[in-house]
Amino acid sequence: MELIDIGANLTHESFAHDFDAVLERARTHDVAQIMVTGASREGSEQALALAKAHPGRLFATAGVHPHHAVEYDADTDALLRRLADEAEVKAVGETGLDYHRNYSPRGVQLEAFEKQLTIAAERGMPVFLHQRDAHADFLALLKSFRDALPAAVVHCFTDTREALFDYLDLDCHIGITGWLCDERRGTHLREFVREIPEGRLMIETDAPYLLPRTVRPKPDHRRNEPMFLKHICEELARDRGETLEQTAAHTTDTARAFFGLEAPAS
Repeated sequence: MELIDIGANLTHESFAHDFDAVLERARTHDVAQIMVTGASREGSEQALALAKAHPGRLFATAGVHPHHAVEYDADTDALLRRLADEAEVKAVGETGLDYHRNYSPRGVQLEAFEKQLTIAAERGMPVFLHQRDAHADFLALLKSFRDALPAAVVHCFTDTREALFDYLDLDCHIGITGWLCDERRGTHLREFVREIPEGRLMIETDAPYLLPRTVRPKPDHRRNEPMFLKHICEELARDRGETLEQTAAHTTDTARAFFGLEAPAS
């Protein structure tokens, strides 16, 4: 069995002291490859550096999260364009809109999102997308670019069934995280994840965030890491009425096709 974590924030400071051990635990839990999320100028450069240091195992995205949209300037745009030309960078993002926290003004978020969609369209690259409490504006802007983008994944999907089908109707992919395992706020996902077609579904941890609440025993540090992707896959398989092996196989095949990944050398 092989799994691919399409979104892990491995540049986070919490991984600095045991990074190699984190990768080894992921490997022993069948996580073959990991997309390291770039969510800021510095984070995108660091994600690329990690991918270069672990060829064939780690890959990177390059983008600016809506929380950091106030930092998006001409130099940032030029940097992301340079990073997008690197072989290890497989998607533009994490980009999108977040009206839940509004760390950046909404108009600034929209401008940064549009600029990153433009880079992806011009480079012919997939986009790795974030949306929280901003569905209408997010959908409208994405729609205006969708025909120019080869592929798009709405990562860490937590929204409604109606939003899900808005994205599926746009031929978007869907990323499912351990939010599914949260009995306080994720149970609605269990009701309709079986409706995501094979070929459009991928899995991710969003580590170090969103430790699945159903993991037993819980780690003392409460940090999520890629090794827990298998647990997410097990829960997802149960909700979809599939075996673990079936869900693992089709989500891995989908991720490799989406990001253009070769299987790692054994």
